[in-house]
Amino acid sequence: MTAREWQFIVILIINLIVTEVYLILNIFRNEDNNGSCWIRALVMLMCPVTGVFIFFVSYIAFRLFFHREVDLSDVVFNKERVKAYMHADEDRERNLVSVEEAMEITDKDNLRVLMLNVLRGDIWKSLSTIAMAMNSEDSETAHYAASILQSSLDEFRTKVQKDYLYMQDEENEDEIPVYAHELIEYMDQVLKQRVLTGVEQKNQIDIMENICEMLYEKEPEGMTAEEFEAISLRLLELSEYERCEKWCDRSVKHHPDALSTYTCRLKLYFSMEDRETFFRILEELRNSNISVDQETLEMIRVFS
Repeated sequence: MTAREWQFIVILIINLIVTEVYLILNIFRNEDNNGSCWIRALVMLMCPVTGVFIFFVSYIAFRLFFHREVDLSDVVFNKERVKAYMHADEDRERNLVSVEEAMEITDKDNLRVLMLNVLRGDIWKSLSTIAMAMNSEDSETAHYAASILQSSLDEFRTKVQKDYLYMQDEENEDEIPVYAHELIEYMDQVLKQRVLTGVEQKNQIDIMENICEMLYEKEPEGMTAEEFEAISLRLLELSEYERCEKWCDRSVKHHPDALSTYTCRLKLYFSMEDRETFFRILEELRNSNISVDQETLEMIRVFS
């Protein structure tokens, strides 16, 4: 063999050794990068010297001209939750209608599917919708809605009566706050949907007020602004203005900086047609540092 042929064979052997060393190092360092090192090794094997030279030059060029240190000065590595705000899907929103509207226009098959979807959710928040379905022209849908509503209301009555009697027992006096908080929220969720008859609705609101009274006597500071709002609005629905005003005044005393303390009084004095007190409270709200939500703004526009 000539000297040039020997030189070529030596170059191939050296290239093969370099390729094998490259592969072994990447495999042991676990830097496969989805098989990219195998592709580089194949190029180095098929293009002796040239392949190695190309990769070497590209690496040097990257380090000199393109590589930059990552700026982490604005990155916070902690476990605090971040609330992400997503834009509304306007196309999807245009195709949505309320359940009540859908019940008026949909056919029987779709109406039954709609009812099943409602029942898959939280039934206690959909009682008013289920009650509306009782008036459906589809007898099967109406019968199913009536059965579900009756079953839910029976469960409601049983729980209220059982827990209320338990709270009235003197032996359970220390447990009154625990039961009261749970029962007020539970009752308000049903009563505000107005699915009971007029007389029963009034009786249940009376029971709810008694429970609130028991809680207030036990620990007045423990009543939340939401609980004051709940009993105030339920009494306002009955036009029990004096009783409603009593709870509004208590809310002012214990939660003066709560938005519900102002909105309940605004609704009360508007219903009583007491314009002077209404606008006085409205001015107090405007001068306060309380953030007003969209619902309150709409209410003020309507009432004013």
